[in-house]
Amino acid sequence: MSLKKLKISITKLMLPLLFRIFQIFKINTRVINFLINKKSYANNVYNFEKSIEKLLRGKKLIALDVGSQGGFNSDNFFPTKYNKYFKPILVDPLQSSSVEGENKYYINKGLWSSKVNKKLYILEKRPVSSSMYEPDKKSLKIYGFRESDFQLFDVTETKNVECDTISSSLSSLKISYLDYLKIDTQGAELEILKGLGDYRPLLIKCEVQIFPMYKGVPSWTELVNFLEKLNYIVCDWKEIGSHATRTPVEMDMIFIPNFSKDIGKKSILERQNEFISLMLISGQIKILKKISKIINLGHSEDYMNVKDLYFD
Repeated sequence: MSLKKLKISITKLMLPLLFRIFQIFKINTRVINFLINKKSYANNVYNFEKSIEKLLRGKKLIALDVGSQGGFNSDNFFPTKYNKYFKPILVDPLQSSSVEGENKYYINKGLWSSKVNKKLYILEKRPVSSSMYEPDKKSLKIYGFRESDFQLFDVTETKNVECDTISSSLSSLKISYLDYLKIDTQGAELEILKGLGDYRPLLIKCEVQIFPMYKGVPSWTELVNFLEKLNYIVCDWKEIGSHATRTPVEMDMIFIPNFSKDIGKKSILERQNEFISLMLISGQIKILKKISKIINLGHSEDYMNVKDLYFD
């Protein structure tokens, strides 16, 4: 028996015993959550900077961050060592500055499916949960909030916000394409996506509420179906926060062009260096290798021999 098989056999024997110990001490769920989190970010141990510098050759990845309180990549979706490869465009209707630093832009409007004025419900006690939709406190128990915390969702102010589309806003900045799109807007994600126009990001990270926390939010299936019609597929998701259901009530979903269709394949091949860079940065190694074989991506020496630790 090989050493690897022996290790696996020993682990299989030990796991039930460890689970019983964790269960006795009532920490099994915490341990499982810890391990799941470590698994999700397992590929962060790699450093792909040399490969990315070779792929991009000084070019920046254009990133639109919608719901950017805390700054670009404040959610730590990818390691901060890769921030330098992005040209961020930050969207915050409450931000007073129009430009911050070199190669960084603010869009000081809200985003929507059309040019329109919308009411923004501001939650002073929990600013990151402010939304174009009114909070629905009836749903908070499902999310695991204690009743004493419900007051965090009190609307302290409403403000009329001028909104525009992604397409119009990027055009005004003379941005002709988009590599990475992140939307975290407390229920407004679908309406914002409807304003994409002809822009087709290579990677989309979108917050999705399975059980809406706000009144009148469209079903999450509408968002997935909308992106499917734009020739995107889901390649990853990660649950957010605690909940009283056996499935997540809220999660981040990651979409990439559907490489099994000609239009998705074309989107990737036209900007394959950018696509490869984004997949390495976000740790999507195994699927990158599969896509590479299916559509004949280049630069295979930068990733084909890299092991995806998520699956290890």
